[in-house]
Amino acid sequence: MQKAIKYLSKKDKVFALIIEQFGIPAIPSRPQGFETLALLILEQQVSIDSAKATFLKLKNAVKSFTPNYLLALSDEDYRSCGVSRQKTSYIKGLASAVINKDIEIESLPFKSPDTVREELIKIKGIGNWTIDVYLIFCLQSTDIIPLGDIAVVNTIKELFNIHDKNEMETFTQSWSPHRSAATFLLWHYYLGKRNRKVTY
Repeated sequence: MQKAIKYLSKKDKVFALIIEQFGIPAIPSRPQGFETLALLILEQQVSIDSAKATFLKLKNAVKSFTPNYLLALSDEDYRSCGVSRQKTSYIKGLASAVINKDIEIESLPFKSPDTVREELIKIKGIGNWTIDVYLIFCLQSTDIIPLGDIAVVNTIKELFNIHDKNEMETFTQSWSPHRSAATFLLWHYYLGKRNRKVTY
């Protein structure tokens, strides 16, 4: 992380100012696998805390959090855990893809980020934001900037005065090959400014 921070601070003094104001961010990780992908589906467009509460209810509803058990739950079971109809279909779709071997999650760490994206994007309900977060937190990919993330986008708007997504894409290329570290710094600023702390 130190190497990445040094590189980014040279590229843009904004990163040095973030560290000066809020310190160096923690670099959390998440376990690889089906469980985390299901949790990420629940996290789409809601707060992490809200998604985690729903996830724990769902986890308590099954003997084991595996594709077979999740697929066997009824839609009513999902609804009683607070899972929307749409996200229920996404989680069941993911479970089916794993059972049918349309996706082999265990093989993803051995593939390039582009290949991981190509494979996961085929599963309905898993878009670029979910893939970006999985790449950053679970596979420790070092050069990912999730421009589908509201906090990242809003922070870029605020700190760099860039409001167009295509311009953001072009601008952030200069942070390569450390865009994941830049992402953590942007999240760190976003949370720090709001006096918020998130446990991923």
